[in-house]
Amino acid sequence: MNSLKKIMVLFFLGACISNPINAQLSVAKEMAHSIMTQYKDSMVVKKYVNHLMQDNLPLDNRPANWNYEIGVVGQGLEYLWKATGDPKYINYIRKIFDHFVEADGSIRTYDPTEFNIDHIPSGRQLLTLYHTYNQPKYLKAADGLRYQLDFQPRIKAGGYWHKLKYPYQMWLDGLYMGQPFTANYAQVKGDNKVWDDIAKQFILMEKVSRDEKTGLLYHGYDESKMQKWSDPKTGKSPEFWGRAMGWYAVGLVEVLEVFPKNHKDYKSLVSILNRMTEAIFKYQDKTGVWWQITDKGGKEGNYLESSSSAMFVAATLKGIRLNLIPESYLDKAQFGYKGLLDQFVKKDENGLMKYTQAVSGAGLGGVPYRDGSYEYYVLEPKRDNDLKAVGPFIQAALEIELLKEKNKFKGKNLTIDRYFNKEYRDGKLFHYTWDDQYDSGFSWLGNYPLQRGAQLTHLDQAPLATNLKNTDLYIIIDPDGLKDSKSPNYVKQGNVLAITNYVKNGGSLLLMLNDSTNSDTKHVKKLTRAFGVEITDKNINFVKNDNFPEGDVFTSSTSKIFKSNYKLFVKELVTLQPTHSDVMVEAAVGNDAVIVSRKYGKGKVVIVGDPWLYNEYVNGRKLPVEYQNLQASYDLIDWLLDK
Repeated sequence: MNSLKKIMVLFFLGACISNPINAQLSVAKEMAHSIMTQYKDSMVVKKYVNHLMQDNLPLDNRPANWNYEIGVVGQGLEYLWKATGDPKYINYIRKIFDHFVEADGSIRTYDPTEFNIDHIPSGRQLLTLYHTYNQPKYLKAADGLRYQLDFQPRIKAGGYWHKLKYPYQMWLDGLYMGQPFTANYAQVKGDNKVWDDIAKQFILMEKVSRDEKTGLLYHGYDESKMQKWSDPKTGKSPEFWGRAMGWYAVGLVEVLEVFPKNHKDYKSLVSILNRMTEAIFKYQDKTGVWWQITDKGGKEGNYLESSSSAMFVAATLKGIRLNLIPESYLDKAQFGYKGLLDQFVKKDENGLMKYTQAVSGAGLGGVPYRDGSYEYYVLEPKRDNDLKAVGPFIQAALEIELLKEKNKFKGKNLTIDRYFNKEYRDGKLFHYTWDDQYDSGFSWLGNYPLQRGAQLTHLDQAPLATNLKNTDLYIIIDPDGLKDSKSPNYVKQGNVLAITNYVKNGGSLLLMLNDSTNSDTKHVKKLTRAFGVEITDKNINFVKNDNFPEGDVFTSSTSKIFKSNYKLFVKELVTLQPTHSDVMVEAAVGNDAVIVSRKYGKGKVVIVGDPWLYNEYVNGRKLPVEYQNLQASYDLIDWLLDK
């Protein structure tokens, strides 16, 4: 990057990325508001009357149908929900998807016999809705999509056909359409057999589409070499279409986020991502963004295109955050994001944000026939607020926000105990675990440190100096009594010695209790007393139905942990009594302490009367907006990990 670009990027960072009011989070919110205003009830797909018509000509609307576009924008809204805890985003996603998903899990307008891989990506939101609302219909619908992939036709080498009506063809688009869903579905089902095939799809697609000279990937590959658009020797289509490569890049990064690092093909996939990143940035325009036909910038008819640009920026920023791509690309990616704002973000006549200059669609073959030529791609119509562009743009804005704290918790290890609390459902450990995405889990609490470089682990054995030595934060939640387990592991004096020595030597402990009728307070008192805290066995905040004020808890004005005077919701908890002068009351109900802290030796301890940070009470879906559990959880993690 030349010196002028570096100066521009630094100016941009000073103005936006370091802004304490989350400037780019506000951009993401504003973009989401525009889309949610435009599509109040359902995602109506806009279609040009004539596919050759150009900008600003009348559109017709066709009824909403099950398609990948709702999944693309849904993914952006899902990330925004997880960044803010604002339930309006997940409520909106549910509203859109309930337009399609019937009570028995069938999907209106979806025909699996088309074997159209474009029908698959919206399944990711089905899995999110299933975990969030625990309604079987969403999982059944996702099962149906997975069933399609089980029988999706393949080329001889094993790659999916893009559609049944496009035989023997793989398109770059298909890697985004099918593989992130397959990876997420495998996590839900615990299916480790699919990773080989997921890797095969990406590896094969690169092999059959990559151009050795430029490093770029051609849009499609025809195994039969019978299509008019395909090269008779290689089967490749003739041009490098930006969004096709964007689909591939975003899909690969999102798969790598959950792909097993010990898998034999993991390094190969990372190498593919880096080869592609290197090639893409060779063709970055001086404006920071990319052209519709990537390698022909400035040619007559070509134009700066917004969906591919957003995808390249979002994929690169996320790849850097996940340590998949070298940080040497950071300046270029940030400059690319500035280009998105400068070139494509406008205001409409109502003052709403609009994201402009996205190609409405492009494909190969079909009727009327699409020959994949330069003229074909550049003459395809453009439109504003195209869902395929908006979703990646929201993701890019959120990734810019995360950059500020990319390495905040790098090298930190947060460990949840599964020895004192070990509850099972369907033969699997659940309840207060990092990977439990239901209301009962701690996946939301884990998102915050995970996105900032931390590692999340579980401890299934009794705490010892040897298995705690690499843990920065040890979390014990709701120790079991006989009510919870036939053979509970009670806190014993040896455990107390191991844990107190761990904290004294610099570790942090977060101990989250429960009311005395639902938790073993009798034995865990040995541990709290070692830190100068008595469990009173006084239970408070028994909330009737949804009378939320009965669960009010307020942080202390003298709190060392919480950065603001928060109003929290904590129900059915046991109160605490400090017995040592070093113990600080961080939150209380009247004179009853609910959260206390202590610096102990080189480490820190926080004790809470309830497991109040599980998903149900931080994801914003249930609590009224005035409760600030999510914000408080960030402050808590910050304090415990700050040495």
